[in-house]
Amino acid sequence: MLTRLEIKNVVLIDRLDLDFSRGLSVLTGETGAGKSILLDSLGLVLGNRAETSLIRHGEDKLNVTACFKLDNKNHPLYDLLKEYELEADDEIIIKRSLDSNGKGKIFINDQSITAKLLKEIGKTLVEIHGQFDNQGLLNPANHLDVLDSFGGYNSFVLDVKEKYQSFKSARKARAEAEDNLSNAKTEEENLRYYIDELKKIKTHKGEEEELSQRRLELMNSEKLLESLNFAFASLNHNEMRQAELAISKANDLVNGKYDDIVNLIDQASINLNEAINSIEDASNNISHNQNELENIEGRLFALKGLARKHQTQVDELADLLDNFEKQLSTIELGEEGLNELRRKEEETKLAYIKSANKLSEKRAEAAKDLDKKVMAELPPLKMDKAKFVTMIGHKDEPDWTSKGFDDVYFTVSTNPNSPQGAINKIASGGELARFMLALKVNLAGCSNVATMIFDEVDSGIGGATAQAVGDRLSKLASQVQVLVVTHSPQVASNGNNHFKVEKSTKNNITTTKVEKLNKEQKQEEIARMLAGDVITDEARAAAKALIG
Repeated sequence: MLTRLEIKNVVLIDRLDLDFSRGLSVLTGETGAGKSILLDSLGLVLGNRAETSLIRHGEDKLNVTACFKLDNKNHPLYDLLKEYELEADDEIIIKRSLDSNGKGKIFINDQSITAKLLKEIGKTLVEIHGQFDNQGLLNPANHLDVLDSFGGYNSFVLDVKEKYQSFKSARKARAEAEDNLSNAKTEEENLRYYIDELKKIKTHKGEEEELSQRRLELMNSEKLLESLNFAFASLNHNEMRQAELAISKANDLVNGKYDDIVNLIDQASINLNEAINSIEDASNNISHNQNELENIEGRLFALKGLARKHQTQVDELADLLDNFEKQLSTIELGEEGLNELRRKEEETKLAYIKSANKLSEKRAEAAKDLDKKVMAELPPLKMDKAKFVTMIGHKDEPDWTSKGFDDVYFTVSTNPNSPQGAINKIASGGELARFMLALKVNLAGCSNVATMIFDEVDSGIGGATAQAVGDRLSKLASQVQVLVVTHSPQVASNGNNHFKVEKSTKNNITTTKVEKLNKEQKQEEIARMLAGDVITDEARAAAKALIG
């Protein structure tokens, strides 16, 4: 929930620090006092567009900070922050600044983020319902998820998702096999020729390097033999034997004191003999065979030519043969393998349809329940002629998704003879807010958003209807934190916390202030809302009665 809002240099506000608590908080004040500025300021830290026109006249920068407390350990914001490698505990602090050049900075818990990410974060923290709201419940793209959340049949949703993934994988495998078969049949003659050609050359990985090394040895055979013979002659003298005899004689004179030296010379003598033998073997293996050199060069030429033909490397020719043989095997298997993939696709499709149909049944039940509960809320809200209907349509197969094949959208009609239409197209501003209120009273228990804001919820109503709106806001506030901007004393009387917004001018400078009212001040403010500029004793008594 929202715990604190700090605003500096936003339109008419020079500096403002507000603390919020649970329950229903109401904001009142005369028209033009600046209540909308508070919502605009909060909107900045929720991801709304930042414009330099919001900077207070005479200042070069605005700042807004909002603090939120997360009570739900499974709040979706944690997953979102983890995805972007951002750290957070149960307190979220969002800071946003904007200077007169249009340059801004955004931080969440002192970690820099983008405006796009801020908008995603804002959606998880606060819902704002008003005349110009185009997110949340007013966006038809969200209605299916809202209904699923209300219905509480998550196991059915997950089963459809799993069945869809299986169907999607099977469909992809079948399509790829059909393409491969079609392409392979077209190239069958060429494939058989290529396979025969590659089999005849019988190459293997590493052959090019082996041939190149052997070719190098043949080309330098005379120089190699000369060097090896010289080394053989140099090592084959008896200096090592003489050294061995000399140190043995000395060692005898000192009773074995030089045993270590004797051992080292013995080991050196062994290594020397091995080296001489290896040189001799190497010399014997050097070939002057010109035919072998020509054969190797011919082999290399043929391998490189074949590699160029297939636009690959010599080392990849063996893998290319395997690939060609697999393609030919696909042709030879013919329709048999493809039919098995088709059978698998049909099997997974039927499983998906069965699961999606069960989910559709659950959605139909939930829709009836939601419609019934919302309709029960409408008459007290002075909307007894209105009708709310959750419409469920079915998509054609190309449009099926992991959420099933249902289209869900909320519709309303405000008059008995009017057709049902999209909720955000049919209802006026005040009606819209009341529809949202009726919905939210029933949806609050399945929402992760802990703060809801209602603007213009009391537009065009008064008396018992306004009292009903206040009662429902109070009921909603028992489940989530609710902030409401209101002109209605009946709505305001239900508030657990009351903030008065007023505007003052001094030295031709206009400033908006917000004051949190105590019990007596709240009663006086509601009396003003009832009576107008001149507050009478009757208005004070009526205000006291409203507060109860």
